[in-house]
This record gives sequence, structure tokens and C-alpha cells, in this order.
Amino acid sequence: MKTIKVYHYDAFSNIPNMGNPAGVVLDGDNLEEEQMQAVAEKVGFNETAFPLKSDKADLRIRYFTPGHEINLCGHATMATIYALKTKGLLGDKTDFTIETKAGVLPIRLHSKDGLYITMKQAIPQFQEFNGSLQELALSMGIHEGDIETELPTLYGSTGTWTLLIPIISLAAFKRMNPNNKLFPNILKEMPRASIHPFCLETYDSNAHMHARHFSSPFSGTIEDPVTGTASGVMGAYYARYITKNSDSSLNLLIEQGQEIGRNGRVSVTVTKCDEIEITGNAVYVNDFEVSI
Repeated sequence: MKTIKVYHYDAFSNIPNMGNPAGVVLDGDNLEEEQMQAVAEKVGFNETAFPLKSDKADLRIRYFTPGHEINLCGHATMATIYALKTKGLLGDKTDFTIETKAGVLPIRLHSKDGLYITMKQAIPQFQEFNGSLQELALSMGIHEGDIETELPTLYGSTGTWTLLIPIISLAAFKRMNPNNKLFPNILKEMPRASIHPFCLETYDSNAHMHARHFSSPFSGTIEDPVTGTASGVMGAYYARYITKNSDSSLNLLIEQGQEIGRNGRVSVTVTKCDEIEITGNAVYVNDFEVSI
């Protein structure tokens, strides 16, 4: 048996037990891939991150759900960078790069009422969804009529694929009760994708979009409270399909987590070159040990 220390941070909030919890393991260079997966399974958060040495960037981060490794995770990146910076492991650097399975991405640190982290994401991609909206609605516990058909339901990625589903009103989000096991048969083009319903009605008058995020059943979790990568691709969706304006950059505020008591915020910048940046914060909650 090996004992591993795990630091628990909540990302996209500065209030403990709000936002999105992530585990951070600081001695990941001493672990094999199977051991990282075992740690993530024991921790049980949507993601546990392992910062590692890199020969391509300033550091490398690997991300594991309880079920499998993923290419990129926004909230676990926020948690990891916050942990490294506050523990003095990044020195005075405010600009650096991270190696991920979604590519080498730049990170920028800045202070405004605390430490904020800006990460660039992969160039947005979209792919058509040809499945049944009725089955999709059923899998979320809502009605087909709750889905906005004036906007497209489609797959999007800025590093991790999710199905973006426009919803007419905020009221539908309170009724959502996902049956994640149904997702792979509905998402025939991408059976391992998550689903990300969103709407333009918000609880916070300063926010532009509201969302929930339901995990792929392969990940071993049900819902992600506040989702960085999906917020990034929502920003790209907003620019392409809602404002339809590629001549200027957009600054958006995305809210998520209210329905499950994990209120958080993600700031998204979309440049006219179709580049996506997300900005967020994090807070230390506690640390604990797991045995593998």
C-alpha cells in the first residue's frame, strides 16, 4: 500500500465548498499512470490533477476522473496553478506554459481581490449532432419543448468534447435530473462526450449565460458543478451562433452550480481570431491522504 497526500481546492470561487472541487497531488512524478487513476478513483472528485515535470513547457498536468484520464480540465488547472503559486513552487513567474494532452497552453497570473488565473484553451471545434432531441431531453429529465431549436444543438470542444444544448428558460434547469447511462446511445457521433445544457437567462444579472454539465457515464461521476472547458467553448458558441460577430472580441461571464449548491463563475474572453481564454480563481479547502 502507498499513501498519497491530496490537496482539495475549490475552483471558480473564493468561498470553500462553492465552485468545483478538485484534488491536486504534488508528488505525481513518483506515480505510474495506473496509480494516478487509482488515486483519482479513491478521491472521487470530478477531476484530480497531477502536476509533473515537462520537457516541452514549464510544467505538465495530467487530469483523471474516477473513471479515466482526460485531455484537459479547466477547474483542475485553476486548482493546480493556485496550489503551486500559493505554495511558492512557481517563484515570481506570472506567465508560463503548461503541457497537456490538448497541447501546450499559456497561463497568466494576475491579482484583483486575490489571485486569478487565465488559461488559453485549444482552438474551438464544432461538430454536428444528428441524434434525437426528444431522447436527449428525456435523458436530462426535461421536455423536448424545453430545448431551443432556433439555435443549434451541437458538439463543441476547446480541449474536451461536450454536447452544447440551448435551453429556452432557467426554469427547466431546476427540473433536470440526468440519467447519464442513456447518453452514449444518444450521442452516436461521440458516445464518450458529456452534455452541457445552457441558456441566456441567468440568476446573476451580470452573467451572460447559465449552464449545467452532466458527465459521461464513463467518467464515474454524474455532474460537474462549474466547468472551465465547457465554459470556454460556450464562449465560442456565443460568438459564432448568438452574436454572429467575428469582428470584435467578447468578454462573457458564465454562471454555473446554483442548482446543486456549488455557485461559481467563469470569465471567458473570445478574440476575433477565435482564441479562447478563461479566467477563474480557487480556494484551499483541506488536505487528506488516500491509500492505493
